[in-house]
Amino acid sequence: MAQFEHDGLMLAYDDIGGGAPIVLVHGFASNRAENWRRVGWYGAIERKRMRLLALDQRGHGESAKPHDAQMYANAALCGDIIALMDLAHVDRAHLLGYSMGARVALATALAHPERVNHLVIGGIGDKLFDPPRQSQMLADAMLADDAQSIGEPLLRSFRQFADEQGEDRQALAACATGLDFRFTPAMLADLQVPTLVVAGAHDALAGDPQGLADAIPGARAISLPGCDHFSAIPHALFKAGVFDFLDGTLDF
Repeated sequence: MAQFEHDGLMLAYDDIGGGAPIVLVHGFASNRAENWRRVGWYGAIERKRMRLLALDQRGHGESAKPHDAQMYANAALCGDIIALMDLAHVDRAHLLGYSMGARVALATALAHPERVNHLVIGGIGDKLFDPPRQSQMLADAMLADDAQSIGEPLLRSFRQFADEQGEDRQALAACATGLDFRFTPAMLADLQVPTLVVAGAHDALAGDPQGLADAIPGARAISLPGCDHFSAIPHALFKAGVFDFLDGTLDF
C-alpha cells in the first residue's frame, strides 16, 4: 500500500500504469478498492494504457480517519486531489468522481481548472442544485446502534454499505457533518473544462444528469437505463461512455 502525507494525514493511494493520467475519486462510505477496482474500472483503464491515480479519501478505506468534522472542509478534500497530482508529478489529468467524489471533483475543477483536462462526474444530476439535505441525518445514520432502526431507505443503504466495507462510522459521521458543497448554475456557467455527467435513470439521489449538464457550457449527459445510485458504478455503459468521451485525448 502506497501512502502520502497531506494536511497532517496519511492517505492511501494507487499509481498504476502509464500514458494519459486519470484521477479517480470515490463516493461516501466507499474506498478506491470497492468503488473502482472491484467493479472493473482499474482493469478497463489499464487496458486503455492510461495512468491511473486513485486515493482513499480522508475518513475512508486505508487512509487516516479523523473524527473532527473540521478536517473534512471542502478545500481540504480538494487539496488532497491536487496534492496527489503533485506527488505524481502530474500537471494535468482527467478527473473522474462518483457521488460525493463527483462533488469533490467538480469543486476541484472549479478551483483549479488549469489542472483538469476532462471532468467526469457520476452519480449526480440536477438535484445538485436542490437545498442541501440535512447532513446531520446522514451523520446520525452512521452512528445509529442498529441499521434497521434507520427509517429512510437511502440513509439505511448508506449505513449498510459502510458496515459491509468495515468503515469507521465515527469518521464518516464527521465527514458528513464537515462537508458543505453547494453549487448553483451561476457557479458552473464559467466552467471551461470539458465535462460529462452520468447518472442512473432510477437514481433518486442524483436526479436528471441532463439538467446538470445544461448548466455547464458544452457538457454532455448520459442516463444509464435501469440503474439506481449504487448499480450505476459497475455498468458497462458507464465505462463505455467515459472512454467515448475521452476518445482522441488519451495520447496527449
